[in-house]
Parts: sequence; C-alpha cells; structure tokens
Amino acid sequence: MSSDRILLLGAIAGATSFLGLPIGRLRSPMPRVKALLNAIAIGILVFLLWDVLANALEPIETSLKAATSESDTWGTFVGLVAVAFAGVGIGLVGLGYYDDWMNRTTARRPGPGAATAGALDHGRRPINLTATEGSRLALLIAIGIGLHNFSEGLAIGQSAAKGEIELAVLLIVGFGLHNATEGFGIVAPLTLESSRPTWLHLLALGIIGGGPTFFGTIIGQSVVNDYLFVGFLALAAGSILFVVMQLVRVGFKIGSCTLLTWGVLAGLTAGFATDLILVAAGT
Repeated sequence: MSSDRILLLGAIAGATSFLGLPIGRLRSPMPRVKALLNAIAIGILVFLLWDVLANALEPIETSLKAATSESDTWGTFVGLVAVAFAGVGIGLVGLGYYDDWMNRTTARRPGPGAATAGALDHGRRPINLTATEGSRLALLIAIGIGLHNFSEGLAIGQSAAKGEIELAVLLIVGFGLHNATEGFGIVAPLTLESSRPTWLHLLALGIIGGGPTFFGTIIGQSVVNDYLFVGFLALAAGSILFVVMQLVRVGFKIGSCTLLTWGVLAGLTAGFATDLILVAAGT
C-alpha cells in the first residue's frame, strides 16, 4: 500500500472522533440527562487514561528487560522513565496552572455589552473555546485526546514504515472504531451550558481531538522513536487525569452519587468494549 493511502486511512481514523460531536447540540437536556452525560464522559476518559498508561508502559518494560539481561545499558530505561514522569507532570500540573490563569483572565474579561455590533449582527457569535467553564473543559478534553490520538498516529506510521502494512491497516480500523467514542467525551461538558455550541465550535474541537492522528501518521512513517511515543502518551495521561478530576467535581455538583456511578460504569463499559473488539480483530 502506498504512503498516500496510509496517510488517507490515518486521516479517516482520526475523523471518526467527529461522530459523537453532534451530541453537544442537544437542546436544553434535563438536569439528570446532563449529569448522566457528564458521568459517561468520565468513564470513557478513565478508560482512556488506563489505555494510555498501559501503552506508555510497554516500551519502558521492554527497555527494563533489555537492561536486566545485560544486552543493553540502563540509559534507555532511565531516559524513558524520566520522559514519562516529565510528560505526566507537564500534562497534569501544567493544565492546573493554565486553568488558574484562564479563570483569572475570564474574571477580568468585559461583559456582553462590550461585544461589537458586527459580532452580534444576525445573531452571529464569535467562536471562543474558553468562554465558559464547560467550553474550557471541552477544550482540555480535546487537547488530551488529541495527544493520545497523535501517539496512535505514530503507531500507524511506524508500522507502515517497518513494512507491516497489514498491522497498520488493522490499527487504522481499530483506532477509528475506538475514536468514535471520544467525540462524545469531548462535548459532554458543553451539554451543561445554557446555550448550544455552534457547528463551527464543534468542528474546531473535532480538529483538535482527531486531527493529530493524521499528523502522527506522517511523522511515524519517517521517525521511529520510543522517547517521542512515550512522551506524547505521558502528556496525554497527565492532561486526561486533570480533566477527569474537573469532571468529577462537576458531576457531584449537578447529580446524585448513584447517577454518577452508573454513568461512569457505562462509560467504562463502552471503552473496554471497543478495546476488546480491537483484540478480537487482532490489533
């Protein structure tokens, strides 16, 4: 299979993240529905966190086995561990600082009366991915999933670069199916807002979350590097963990503990179900 076709299929795998985005356009869902959607998103993200950490651990364990068998030095293992912890730290603590900064910026932002007449003409609103708490959470989820999908693209590209075309195609199909659940996780916080997001807003979130699969495929075909792979997975893990913490806080505010637990279970089930399908398909 040609390089162009691999890239095209990699783009399709990332594009499936768009499938769940229209849920963000629900018209004023009931409070219990909002709480359930938020809880399901938590479950999906908890599964993704487990999946990301498990994949990041594979090259680290391989380097440890190589070092203990004296066929390799300890340098690679120590380097990968350092990259993993640095990535998780940057993703988790870095987003904490970013969220604090955004809250301070929002508090100083002028009110609706400062909007220009052009922006309000014919009911048009400028796109602002950080205007509200829900939109900021959606953006952070999209960033975390985007980092995760970039690493998936690296795996696709590296398989193709090694001549393992059958594996690359299986990864594309599997990741595409898996990514279909991620769009829902991105827009769940937007259902908590009083106003519906525009289609352009959803498109921007979809590009942030799904687009990196394509770029990861491009880079993966020319660069095979465990440090890069582990680094992006670690960044994704840290950012997803931060978002889960935020969504749990929101979940306890808007719904009962019972509803939250059932929603989380449903999200986990959806995540593991798609993963088992991938295993059955041989990926």
